[in-house]
Amino acid sequence: MLLPPLSIPEPYDFELSTRRFRAYGPDLANLWVEDGLHRVVAGREVRIVAAPGGVDVEPLDDEIARVVRLLLGLPFDLGPFYDFAGHDPVLADLSTRLRGLRPPLAPNPFESLVTSITAQQVSLHAAFAIRTRLIERFGERGTHAVSFPTAERLAAAGEEELVALGFSRRKAEYVLGLSRSELDLNGLASLSDEEVKHRLTALRGLGEWTADWFLARHLARPRAWPAGDLGLRKAVATFYGDVPDLRAFAERFHPFENLTAHYLLTGLYAAASGV
Repeated sequence: MLLPPLSIPEPYDFELSTRRFRAYGPDLANLWVEDGLHRVVAGREVRIVAAPGGVDVEPLDDEIARVVRLLLGLPFDLGPFYDFAGHDPVLADLSTRLRGLRPPLAPNPFESLVTSITAQQVSLHAAFAIRTRLIERFGERGTHAVSFPTAERLAAAGEEELVALGFSRRKAEYVLGLSRSELDLNGLASLSDEEVKHRLTALRGLGEWTADWFLARHLARPRAWPAGDLGLRKAVATFYGDVPDLRAFAERFHPFENLTAHYLLTGLYAAASGV
């Protein structure tokens, strides 16, 4: 039976919005194959391709639709952000050039945090390589994509196994500690931004930078602003000049700090890569 497309509000640029999944190397958990995005959801490989008014998703059920909506950034409301961006020369230009960019979200909180741990103090290319090896070793393979490892699967792993994949010993400890933690990661969605940060930073290896990106790339909180991110600092400096206090500078973009951060970072990447 031919399923109707999953609707996505216009403007939406599928290729631009999913470019992050292939910008730094293949992302096995969100794999681009022949103009479509593949992800394993609940043991089934799902293919997502652009369609008029949204995306075609095969197979599709309620759980897959929930994951796809997060993966494609549907919690973001671009219309009000574009109206706001029109009053800032930098954002006006970026929102025109990147029109239809809907930042993708990590559908799973554990995946979001482990991904951030791999990216701590290394290049994104190195982080993706380590993440790829982790997925290959501990994920469940579909036809093309491989599921991101579950916390239960990694909790049973040994430190040396992660070190062999390229993790530093300290990061291996962080990942194993997180996977064995009793913190209810799904329950964080019901808490305030400050309480989420408080609970995450209480865990070894999870600092403010990781907590900020969790708010931004998993929970889609509007005011999330990863002030400690070197890429964001470079993007702000490129587009606005030197800013002594990056966290205070975020007030300029209230209440769209999260979308602003994504557009600045994507604009910086596009300028550097000539895209």
